[in-house]
Parts: sequence; C-alpha cells; structure tokens
Amino acid sequence: MYSKPITFDKFVRWLGYAIVALGVVCLINYLGGVLLPFAVAWLLAYLLYPLVKFVQYKLHVPGRVLSIIVTLIIVSAGLGLIGWLTIPPMVEQFQRLGELLKTYIHNAAHIDNIPDAVSQWTSEHRDDLEQFVRSDKFSEGLQTVLPQMFSMVGHTADIIISIVASLITLLYMFFILLDYEYLTENWIKIFPKKSRPFWSELARDAERELNNYIRGQGMVAFTMGVLFCIGFTIIDFPMAIGLGILIGILDLVPYLHTFALIPTALLALLKAADTGQNFWIVFAMAVAVFAVVQVIIDLVVTPYIMGKTMRLNPAILLLSLSVWGALLGFIGLIIALPLTTLLMAYYQRYITREDEEIAAENKKSEE
Repeated sequence: MYSKPITFDKFVRWLGYAIVALGVVCLINYLGGVLLPFAVAWLLAYLLYPLVKFVQYKLHVPGRVLSIIVTLIIVSAGLGLIGWLTIPPMVEQFQRLGELLKTYIHNAAHIDNIPDAVSQWTSEHRDDLEQFVRSDKFSEGLQTVLPQMFSMVGHTADIIISIVASLITLLYMFFILLDYEYLTENWIKIFPKKSRPFWSELARDAERELNNYIRGQGMVAFTMGVLFCIGFTIIDFPMAIGLGILIGILDLVPYLHTFALIPTALLALLKAADTGQNFWIVFAMAVAVFAVVQVIIDLVVTPYIMGKTMRLNPAILLLSLSVWGALLGFIGLIIALPLTTLLMAYYQRYITREDEEIAAENKKSEE
C-alpha cells in the first residue's frame, strides 16, 4: 500500500495539479467544436494504421501517400459492399410500402390520382381557403410555424457545417497517417523530462485498454448482428439479414443499435399491409426479438467477452456502465469500459503499487 506521508508541499503540488487538470478540462470543453474533428481523425488514424502498414510493407505498395490512398479505397469498398447489402433492399421495401399506401388510399377513398384529387378539392373550397388565410388563426399559426422554419434552416446549416467538419477530419487523418510513427514516438516531448515516464506509462496503459475495448466491442457487435439475423429470420421479418447486419454495425458504438427500431417499425408496417396481419402483433414480435437479444447481450455476451478482454469482473462491468451512464448519459455508456479499466490500471500502478509488488515477486521466484 502507499505508505509515504503526505506533506504540505506535496498537498500544494497535488492541488496545483488538480487546478491545472480542471483548467485543461474547461479549455477542452470551450474548444470542443474545434478539437472534436482532430480527436475523431486521430481515432480513425489509430484504427487504420495497421491496414496502412500492411498495405505498405506486406503488399509492397511504394510510399506512404499511395498506401494511405489504397487503404482508403479498400475501406470505402468495404463500406460500399455493406451499403449494397443493406440500403437497396431497404429502399425496395420502402417503395413497396408506398405502393401499398397508394392502394389503400384508392380502396378506402376511391381516389385514382392524388394530385388531381388535391387540385379538385382546392378548387371546390377556394372561398373557404381564402377566408381561412385572412383569419386570425392563420396569422397565429404562421407566427408559430415561421420560427420552426428558421430553426429548420439552422439545422440545415448545421448539417453543412458537419459535412465541412467531416472533410477537415479526413484531412487531419491523412496527415496524421502520413507521419504516424513520428507523432506516436515524439508526442511525449511536449512534457518535461521529469514527468515523461509517468505519461509514457499512462499512454501504454491507455493504448492497451483501447485495443482490448475495440476488439471486445467488435466481437459483441458481431455476435449481436448474428443473433438479430437469426431472430428476424425465425419470425419471417422483412429484410432479416440486411437489418441484422445494420444493427450489428450500429452496435460498434454501444446502444446505438436502438435507433434501428425506426426502420423496424416501418418494415413491420410493410409486412402487416402486405400480408394482412395485425401491425401491432408484427411489431411486438420484432420488439420481442430486440428484447431477447438485448438480454442475451447484456447478461451473457458482454460480461463474458468484455470481462475476458478487459479483465473486468461482470459485476464491476455492469456497475461501470450504470455509473458512467448516469453521470454522462449516452457518452458515458460509450466510454464506460475503457475509462473504468484505465482508472483501475492507474490506481494499481500509482496508488496501491500492485504492479511493483507483482514484478518483485516474479523476480524473487526467478532467483
């Protein structure tokens, strides 16, 4: 255990470190919009570097620039293949849903051409429409709608800014990959020489836990995708394989797959309209597949895989998800496992000194 006395000088020094750390956190929060593209670019470069290295040294592609380009082409081709397996079938299903809606409107309202019907109704009710436009209700409604329209324009601007940020992220990623070895070996020089061993060891711990997390989460996402493919196939759900693949890809970010409930509801509506089944029964069966797979993943797969790869007890693992989720919401669920493991590694290395004790015991046993 850590037995050195805490002196006043050491307390002041720790307080200074805490103030500096708090200042750094506030600065990062203030510059979050600027730093986020760079952080995402660094993560993408970290993930793509092994493939770039393989292309350059194993496939003997000359030059780092050409290797990066070839790597991006390979990754784009893989993403395109996944999109080809999922998007066209989904578009086809939505087109089928539109045809069914047209058939339903025709049978229910006896309307053959919707635009002509709208034009005819407008002509027949022109006086009523003019009176409504001049009324106070229309003015009040316009005052309510206009801010929402401007808000929509603002969201469109945000989308454009996001696209520009994505291009900047790709540019960052390209230059990081270009000098990846130099950057990873020399970043430590930004710290004073006295504190470099601490940051170097902490970086090695972070890299190890990040590797374990990515490998473990990839296995969890793959398992989830397979289970959803099986479950949707059993209930004869539309686009079972494509939807299962999509959910597996979304789960690379923990719990992001819940957004797949939106296309699931639309596909359930399509099946109900196409087969004559009750929509709520079809949708309830799909939701039951979600529930069963989620229970299997949360209680069996995630504790086993993540507990094995990250050396966390299943109880600690579930507790970390709950705590970080409560503190930081959705982002907390994403960073819970690697951050918990990193904090435990830091505690064992610098507080309890368990790593030194284990190393000492191993040295004695060798002697």
